[in-house]
Amino acid sequence: MKLDATDLKLLNLLQQDGRMSNLELAEKVFLSPSSCLRRVRMLEESGMISRYSAVLNATALGLEVDAFVQVTMRRDVEHWHENFTASIAAWPEVVGSYIIAGEANYLLRVRARSLKHFSSFVLEKLYKTAGVLDIKSNIVLQTLKDTQAIAPELLSD
Repeated sequence: MKLDATDLKLLNLLQQDGRMSNLELAEKVFLSPSSCLRRVRMLEESGMISRYSAVLNATALGLEVDAFVQVTMRRDVEHWHENFTASIAAWPEVVGSYIIAGEANYLLRVRARSLKHFSSFVLEKLYKTAGVLDIKSNIVLQTLKDTQAIAPELLSD
């Protein structure tokens, strides 16, 4: 599906406020409500809009620790990748997980209530997972930018 300028505006507006009514959205992109709804549904069906959600403030909710953890695995342990990915799927502390290139195999974004909670997560869950060889943690001191939004400039030629 090729995106035109109206599609890009719709995507940008919905990233800013996913609860915006179709009528308000249509007015902002100069479409009839039915045309606007059709376009949004096409964007959803094509997978360009994967879901709608609320963005929670982790600090306000009492999650004081934000950390990025690099995990290096032992490759001599059978099914190390499958076992590890199953483990991280079950851990509520892991809010993001990525397979990366470089020395480590994975990069995890971990949220915890406190440093004690984070320490417990590392010692009781990560280190006890079969195949884990090394862990390097980076505690976030201050967040400068944290967004899931995709800038419209990246989507146009």
